[in-house]
Amino acid sequence: MEIDDFLSVPPIPEDWGGDGQSRMSLSGRRTAISDEYKPREYLLFDSNLVYEENDWKIPGMPENIAPITRRLLSWHDCGASTAKVVFPPEFTAPEGIFTADLEIFVLTGEVQVGEWKLPKHGYSFIPAGVKVGKWKVLGNKPVELLWMENGPVPLQYKFAENTVTNARICDYIPAMDTKLLPWATTNTVQFEVAKKKWLRRNQNNSGVWLLAILPHYDGQFSIIQAYNEDDYCLSGYLDLGDYRVQKDGYCYCPSFSLIPRHISDEGCLFFVRVDRDLSKLGTVISYKND
Repeated sequence: MEIDDFLSVPPIPEDWGGDGQSRMSLSGRRTAISDEYKPREYLLFDSNLVYEENDWKIPGMPENIAPITRRLLSWHDCGASTAKVVFPPEFTAPEGIFTADLEIFVLTGEVQVGEWKLPKHGYSFIPAGVKVGKWKVLGNKPVELLWMENGPVPLQYKFAENTVTNARICDYIPAMDTKLLPWATTNTVQFEVAKKKWLRRNQNNSGVWLLAILPHYDGQFSIIQAYNEDDYCLSGYLDLGDYRVQKDGYCYCPSFSLIPRHISDEGCLFFVRVDRDLSKLGTVISYKND
């Protein structure tokens, strides 16, 4: 693939009838607990129990880069994926570009990308072809983060002195300390007893946010979700039927899944990615499941 060919590859259409404007490739994913895509079947599991690759390297990076550990949580055949990775304290990486959109969210530790520092719960969105500076772990502790490659081609690092022509630099989010963002109301009546922090909004009003569910929450009913979603629990717990999602729990919910009643006595905080505008009627539907 030539240096700029990846920018001409069209995004993957969403399987609920979208035309790919979310650019997340969340439809039709396999997960760490399912080798095959399971339509309309939500999958919940503890990310710490997923097999850990101890010598994973970012494709295209020089061979002398310190090895990374990776737990692959979900993936699409186009190359998109959601993973939990750990950079060792000695990790550094050169400046350059990536051939696919990349999102990162810091779980623990602090990392510097170019001139920008990302602390715990720091977020960055790097569109394909946008040049970023050198990477370096700050301090003497490992950095654990969510590493989300959005496709529609496999992500590779390439050395570049400049941003590629036609790269979507207007969408670039170099560093966001999410602790500094204000809380806002949610878009759905099912989560009225919750607060939301937008981190990124796509062209079709899908996007990425933090969701804080308040203590004593009870959703009352099951929910039909007419969109694809992947979530990571940052703190607290949420009971979905008989399953308790707690810290480090991962959720993949394909479009038109029937999700059990949500209950949390103590509250919880989630990192959420969704590929559809939830303010539209019929995207989140309460369902009395007798």
